[in-house]
Amino acid sequence: MHADQVLIDRNIARGIIIDQFPEYRHERIKQLETIGTVNAIYRIGSDAAARFPLRKMKPLECADMLHREVAAMTEFTENCPVPTPRPLGLGRPDARYPMPWAVQSWIEGDVATPTGFATSTAFARDLAHLIASLRAADTHGRRFDGIGRGGNLSDHDAWMEVCFNNSDALLDVTRLRRMWTRLRELPPSGPDVMSHRDLIPANLLVHGERLAGVLDAGSFGPADPALDLVATWHLLDRDRRDIVRRHLGSGEVEWERGAAWAFQQAMGLVWYYEQTNPSMSALGRSTLSRLLDDLDV
Repeated sequence: MHADQVLIDRNIARGIIIDQFPEYRHERIKQLETIGTVNAIYRIGSDAAARFPLRKMKPLECADMLHREVAAMTEFTENCPVPTPRPLGLGRPDARYPMPWAVQSWIEGDVATPTGFATSTAFARDLAHLIASLRAADTHGRRFDGIGRGGNLSDHDAWMEVCFNNSDALLDVTRLRRMWTRLRELPPSGPDVMSHRDLIPANLLVHGERLAGVLDAGSFGPADPALDLVATWHLLDRDRRDIVRRHLGSGEVEWERGAAWAFQQAMGLVWYYEQTNPSMSALGRSTLSRLLDDLDV
C-alpha cells in the first residue's frame, strides 16, 4: 500500500513474538485480513494481538510513537463506554523486522461496515453516546498537537490539491473543488475536546446492531470538537445522522465542520488506495456520496 512499506509476514511475526514473549509460544498466531493501512495485525490465541507498524521509520522515532500510543490508549480506556484494547507490552526491533512493535489485548466483535448499520437507530445512539463520552473527558489543559486532522481546515489545502489532481479520472473533481472551497472557510465551532481522531468503520466493533468496542485509540487527544463526527458520514444515513446531531446538540458550524473533516479524509482514500486497498477506496466513495447527497452540505 505504501512506497515505504516494511516487509512482515506470518512466519516473521510468529518468530519474533515467540522469541520476545515466550508466554505465547503455545498460542496460535494468525494474520488478520483487515482494511487497515497503518499496522499489520496478528491475533495471538484468544486474548491478545500484535501490531507491527507498516511504514518504515527510525527505531527511536517508532518507539516514541508507540509510547505515546500506549499513554493515549490507557487514557482512552478510562473514558470509553465500551471495551477497547489495553496495551500489554512493546516488542524490540529484530534482524527480521527493523522497528519496535506492540502487543495489546483482544476485543471481540465484528468490524463495522459503511452500509451495514446505516439505518440502525440503536447503533446511531451508541455512536452518539461514544462521541459525547469522549468529549466529556478532561483535556488537562492540552490543545490539538498539530498532527493530522483536527486543527484548521485550510491547513490541508496542499493535500487536497494533491487529491484533486489524482482524482480527475475517478470523481467529479469540479464539483468537489467547489465543496472544499466553501467548507475550508468554516470558522472554529468551539474549544478543543478529547477525540478518538479516526472513527472510521474499521475502528468500530459491533455485536448485532450495538457498538461493542473501539479500536486504534493511539491518537486519542484534544482536537476540533467536530472531528469525531466523521463517523456519522462514514456509517449512517441522513435520518440516523440527525439522531447523532440532536443527541450532541451540534450547531450548524460544528456539523458542517464534521462534514468537512469527513470530506478531507474521504478524498484521500479514493485515489490513494484504489489499487492496493479497494475496501478503503470504496469507503471514500461511499462517504463522498453521502456528503454530495446531503442538502445541508
